[in-house]
Amino acid sequence: MAIRTPICDLLGIEVPIGSAGMAGSAGPALAAAVAGAGALGGLGGISGEGPDGLRAAIHRVRDLTSAPFSVNLWIHLLQTVPAFLDVCLEMKVPSVTLSFGDPTPYVARAHDAGVLVLHQAQTVAGAKQGAAAGVDAIIAQGGEAGGHTGSVATMALVPQAVDVAGGIPVIAAGGIADGRGLVAALALGAQAVIMGTRFVASEESATMAAQHRERIVASTADDTVFTDVFDIIDQLPWPAGISGRTIATPFAKEWLGRGDELRRARESILAESGRPGELTERAHSAYAGQSAGLVHDVRPAADIVRDIMREAEDVLAALARLRA
Repeated sequence: MAIRTPICDLLGIEVPIGSAGMAGSAGPALAAAVAGAGALGGLGGISGEGPDGLRAAIHRVRDLTSAPFSVNLWIHLLQTVPAFLDVCLEMKVPSVTLSFGDPTPYVARAHDAGVLVLHQAQTVAGAKQGAAAGVDAIIAQGGEAGGHTGSVATMALVPQAVDVAGGIPVIAAGGIADGRGLVAALALGAQAVIMGTRFVASEESATMAAQHRERIVASTADDTVFTDVFDIIDQLPWPAGISGRTIATPFAKEWLGRGDELRRARESILAESGRPGELTERAHSAYAGQSAGLVHDVRPAADIVRDIMREAEDVLAALARLRA
């Protein structure tokens, strides 16, 4: 049995799966591979290469596939570097995913350019805000997610986001890495899922840190921490209530709960690499969600999409037999 929801038609995809637009991991190769498999490929839109780098990345995705993809942008940085969104609208990308702030100022401009707006919310209030702004879909991102997220759990957030969405489709994210998670999200009222950690552990991901994939494969849910350690090192601002979930690397364990000391030690840690502007290897993040324990291998992204759909169909068939 094929699993298809209304949001598939809205986004022009074949299956209700997407890959997160993770900064540092979700480059053109990953976005194109996921999109080519019939899912929604996510492209990380914010990087040190700036708007010109984003323009080049979008061109590269389009060189690799004609399938739909979404560019992930951080609202709190658009306020100071609006050109990231300008590039997306100028190039008429299929959709943008706006996270960490109020999407209201950007929705009309995107729609005027023919670009869909997905709004990623970490709270029920954020989901309400996205619905009031007239976004095309709401991504309810639970605190189990890897990278930057909030603290409300996916199981609680998704159905409440559905309840306040006013008919706008909801996509579930956070703690989902297999077909069981997809079916669970559908049962909560979501129409699709976005997965990050599962796709970091794909052959096409562009991880910045050595052993990032290997750490995910070797970890369980018990091995992640919710921390601002790497935000202090990177000196990137984040809204209140947002921190990063990462594998508990030795560096994260060393500095967990010692934020003030880390701020004082930051310059000496940066100097360890001997290369201005580059982090020493030990200070790199290994962002991953609590779904890491469900990830047991590194595979091509297209195979991951197919396996998740196959498992979801098997789960649905098994559930149907319970009614006999």
